[in-house]
Amino acid sequence: MGTHYPKSAEIKRDWFVVDLEGLPVGRAASQIAMILRGKHKPIFTPHTDTGDFVVCINADKVVLTGRKLDQKRYHRFTGYVGNMKSRTAREMLASKPEEVIKLAVRRMMPRSPLGRAMMKKLKVYAGTEHNHAAQQPKAYKLAL
Repeated sequence: MGTHYPKSAEIKRDWFVVDLEGLPVGRAASQIAMILRGKHKPIFTPHTDTGDFVVCINADKVVLTGRKLDQKRYHRFTGYVGNMKSRTAREMLASKPEEVIKLAVRRMMPRSPLGRAMMKKLKVYAGTEHNHAAQQPKAYKLAL
């Protein structure tokens, strides 16, 4: 008996909608990363993308616990000498709330081409409106 590895034709991908209103960023991101990788399925294989699509809504209503709103900083480097840009979490939530969720999930994914391919299945929206109704996504309640 050999180990069965799922073929790409055997993998059935579902669409899930996750409402992030009032949820802590890190706890929500860890469960979203689990769904994107496919760890919630019995056919999970570490070297194969078996995950599902995730549509996150209400990204602007996430919660950061403690004093993270003012102490947590997001850095990015422009590529030029001396041009390291830095923003607090409060500024990021005000201007780009989608990026807060995307960065949190990306940092929980594998740092490989497979992890980057899995990140393409994540869709994040600041409000309740999204344009994925044609895929008939199912509501997914995160267990916190």
